[in-house]
Amino acid sequence: MKQYYKLILLSLICPFLSVTILAQQIIRGKIMNADSKQLVEDATIFNSNNATATNTDAYGRFQILSTDSSVTVLVSSVGFTTKTVQLLPGKMNIITLTPSTASLKEITLTAATSASRFSTLSKIDLSLRPVRSSQELLRLAPGLFVAQHAGGGKAEQIFLRGFDVDHGTDVSVNVDGMPVNMVSHAHGQGYADAHFIIAETVSNIDFGAGPYYANYGNFTTAGYINMATFDNIDKSRIQVEAGRFNSYRTLVMLDLLKKNKAKQSAYLAADYNYSDGPTENPQHFKRFNIFGKYNLAINDRSQFSASVSAFKSSWDASGQVPERAVEQGLITMFGSLDPTEGGNTERYNLNAVINTQLNNKWQWENQLYYSRYLFNLYSNFTFFANDPVNGDGIQQEEKRNLLGFRSALVKKSFAGAWKIKSTFSAGVRYDATNNSELNAQVKRQFLSNIKKGDINETNAFAFIQKQINNNRWAFDAAIRVDYFNAAYNDKLSAEQLPSRDAAIVSPKLNIQYTASKFLQLYVKTGKGFHSNDSRVVVANDGKEILPAAVGSDIGIVLKPGNHLYINIAAWYLHLEQEFVYVGDAGIVEPSGATRRQGLDLLLRYQFNKKLFANVNLNYTHARAVGEAKGENYIPLAPDLTSTGGLFYKASSGFNGGLSYRYIKNRPANEDNSIIAKGYFLLDVALNYKKAKYEIGVS
Repeated sequence: MKQYYKLILLSLICPFLSVTILAQQIIRGKIMNADSKQLVEDATIFNSNNATATNTDAYGRFQILSTDSSVTVLVSSVGFTTKTVQLLPGKMNIITLTPSTASLKEITLTAATSASRFSTLSKIDLSLRPVRSSQELLRLAPGLFVAQHAGGGKAEQIFLRGFDVDHGTDVSVNVDGMPVNMVSHAHGQGYADAHFIIAETVSNIDFGAGPYYANYGNFTTAGYINMATFDNIDKSRIQVEAGRFNSYRTLVMLDLLKKNKAKQSAYLAADYNYSDGPTENPQHFKRFNIFGKYNLAINDRSQFSASVSAFKSSWDASGQVPERAVEQGLITMFGSLDPTEGGNTERYNLNAVINTQLNNKWQWENQLYYSRYLFNLYSNFTFFANDPVNGDGIQQEEKRNLLGFRSALVKKSFAGAWKIKSTFSAGVRYDATNNSELNAQVKRQFLSNIKKGDINETNAFAFIQKQINNNRWAFDAAIRVDYFNAAYNDKLSAEQLPSRDAAIVSPKLNIQYTASKFLQLYVKTGKGFHSNDSRVVVANDGKEILPAAVGSDIGIVLKPGNHLYINIAAWYLHLEQEFVYVGDAGIVEPSGATRRQGLDLLLRYQFNKKLFANVNLNYTHARAVGEAKGENYIPLAPDLTSTGGLFYKASSGFNGGLSYRYIKNRPANEDNSIIAKGYFLLDVALNYKKAKYEIGVS
């Protein structure tokens, strides 16, 4: 382990000396959408003169080296027509790309393109199948398997790399850089309710499996997902949906500033959902979302973005039912022993980002976000097992203020043929939860407090990252430090325990080799963590606050032609401590160290301009460490999942697709004597699209 740290530190502190080459100069540019004027991230700029390539950053900017007075480059990006452009030194070269049908042809393997990064592929997947909920957005990430239970308002159940993540304990979920996961949540650590996201506002999904990414900290053990919203929209739209079980949805998106969008833009989106669901007791599910975003180019060097959103949801849930009750005819499989389950939740967000190009090398980005969050959930997991008179119903409730700030200084420079990107970042997140409660209840009527108190949790972080690449090699090394302080004011006890704190250092090292335009090889290794619940941390004298996860990936990316893309990865992950949340007792049980290893396969194939196929296949061998063989299964950990489909996409006329998701039977206890049954689901969609309207059925 010491040698591992030394390698990371050496990569970070290595004095990259600037090499001066006569007549060599840096040419700069910016790429934007010709129609919407939105800046284009991850576009590839290929210089055929010296066989080098670079990619645009989140603000559409790029830099290349040239020894000539001008240089001709090939510019490509998924969803745009490839373009040949002549660039000139001494000015900001503004390039506009015309939108076109997304194609695998636009994906290029270069040292500047991060191997196995999903953000480029997601543009194709988003264009192929319109998504109408955050649940469907999460399903687009390869290997991320999502299931909904206990009504439409509760956060999804997430599975990834052999983890039953519950609602987010081991996956970091973010939108526009703002965290979705809630620490020390009333219903479980890392609870990630993404229902406040309006699916049609999402322009891109960035996803990474494993703990290898410096800008993602807590909960990034199995991986992370970050959804980015559109800076602006090219036109307004109204959408109405209706279906079985008294289900309907309406969506309105309004383009508020139509002129000079390169200077400033704004839009507003709102949607409303209602459904009674297929259960005998109607769900009465309601959800309302509103989202607004404003962008301003302050000048040639500074960009400002701000968004606000409001979300409110309520629902009833029939919950899980005992199989024996169905077999004995007491209820049907769509019935319920306690139809008063369900709840309501609200979230209000403010997110602001300003990015400034300080000079030709340095840029500075600052982000400030705030969330007001309210949660109220009624559950009954065991019915009458503990209380045969009133039943075992519980209520989990909290009111939270979440405030965060992040600052990053980024320097881009050259040393000979090597492009160097240095990032220095720091930030803080503060969660203040008033009256986090666990109560006994019957038919939503309060009986007694089980737990009640105020939680204050602070997470401060900083990291240094060096990314260097030439036309074949790419190195990414980073050191991240996280500090946590947890305090709990127990309102049911006269004795109060002091706050606890701890810190963790997480090194990362990723190496990539681009053998040709058809082949990339990579190795990823790093350390991540998930924090424990503050109530547990304080009660346990600060022990086991930040159990670490250490992992590695070895992968290969193949693109043998314009029509096929393959990513295969073999991986390993060791977790120091797993947590099992026991909701009806309000405790988090440590369940020991675990080890997972597996294989991931991602395949995309394009038959022609309109017909696409994709397959994601994920196998995991997951076992507890230190337990006897045969008694070391990890309950509910999936060992095989797969998602994919066949999609036909035309710019007008008919389009549609078939998509599936499959999860294999999995152990439900440590000796595999109880099985959680798997399932296979198939979705079918068909649409007819014209310039100003679209009609569809699913």
